[in-house]
Amino acid sequence: MKRASHYLGTTTMKKPRATGNDHKKRFRGLSLNHMIPNMLTLLALSAGLTAIRFALDGKWEHAAMAIVVAGILDALDGRIARLLKGASKFGAELDSLSDFVCFGVSPALILYLWTMRDAGRLGWVVVMLFAICCGLRLARFNVMMEDPDAPPWKSRFFTGIPAPAGGGLALLPIALSFQLGDGFFRQSWVAGIVLLVVGGMMVSTIPTYSFKNLKISRGWILPTMLIAGAVIILLINAPWITLSVIGFAYIASFPISIRDHKALINADKDASPKS
Repeated sequence: MKRASHYLGTTTMKKPRATGNDHKKRFRGLSLNHMIPNMLTLLALSAGLTAIRFALDGKWEHAAMAIVVAGILDALDGRIARLLKGASKFGAELDSLSDFVCFGVSPALILYLWTMRDAGRLGWVVVMLFAICCGLRLARFNVMMEDPDAPPWKSRFFTGIPAPAGGGLALLPIALSFQLGDGFFRQSWVAGIVLLVVGGMMVSTIPTYSFKNLKISRGWILPTMLIAGAVIILLINAPWITLSVIGFAYIASFPISIRDHKALINADKDASPKS
């Protein structure tokens, strides 16, 4: 009896083996709502990679337009994901990878093939620095998204220039050269300065406006629609000048965003209880 009780006391229950049903629950399929945003992200990634192919063939307008298409698709995938309630961790990681390729690697390689290779090794270093800055900016953005203590108004601002805007601003010399000629804008030192400045602003702490949660009041709905229609018409008839004007207008908004950001910080300090 003692021997039997000894064995009974040391006997442990074995864990049941995973069945086929358990595997089905663990690897559940994705719904169509989850797949549509990811498909748009893959289309954006394809556009970014195709831009490199156009640059290798010397088709500069096609290459720049492919980056514009990638930016449009990148803007749509996140909004459609929120609209369809299809946001997922997988989609967020895929979006970051796509942004790095489309707005960090592709614009840098386009500018290298366009003019920066004339600067030799220094041109390649500048191109790599821009791509690295884009990668660091995306990594910081992913970390800051997980901050639970951020005030609600923080969602109205980015820290530094977002990757899509950085990729677009980096291509300003090419866009301007299409309309004004490439005698000045195609010089390697011009493109190099643009890459260094834009790359530095991506990893900077400058607050820039985020238009993701922008709400338009009822009185501004009709004027906004008219302005959007006018911009679309201008993009069709004079795309490069229109995109350049949009880029410079975005740059001009930096002092305003910095001022608004400081005002909100001061308002939070005034509202916090003094010890």
